[in-house]
Amino acid sequence: MTRTLILTRHAKSSWDSPALGDHDRPLNKRGRRSAPAIGAWLHQNGWQPDEVLSSSAARTRETWDRMGLQADTVSFHRSLYHADPEDMLLALSGATGQAVLMLGHNPGIATFASRIVQNPPDHARFHDYPTCATTVIRFDIDDWADIRWHSGTVQGFVVPRELLE
Repeated sequence: MTRTLILTRHAKSSWDSPALGDHDRPLNKRGRRSAPAIGAWLHQNGWQPDEVLSSSAARTRETWDRMGLQADTVSFHRSLYHADPEDMLLALSGATGQAVLMLGHNPGIATFASRIVQNPPDHARFHDYPTCATTVIRFDIDDWADIRWHSGTVQGFVVPRELLE
């Protein structure tokens, strides 16, 4: 059996209100355009999540809302807010969906992406994982509890700029 991970960094956030705490920052204009573009790219390629594991930050919540996708289960976790790769792996190991969308933050998500795949895609932006970058990764496992480092096969990678130009 296979499982699919859709790994997305939140869209570009706003710094217009310096009094807002980092956890509470919304998306900026570019971020509000990027999230639906990523959602459309996923939909057009047949990559539909049935479970979402997201940081609880406002910008990850808004990214998910603006992607325009549906999932059976959507959960927001404080533990995924600026999570390190080990915490992300732990959260994913408890997932139950066939296709899981995980929404998070740098620097953790970039390191997680690099460590979870067997071979990175040949793309200049993969290792720095800019805002709203998305990787679709397939795993030959029966259960998310069986996930291991360097075990995923990249099915697709995109950054919003490629979709909006």
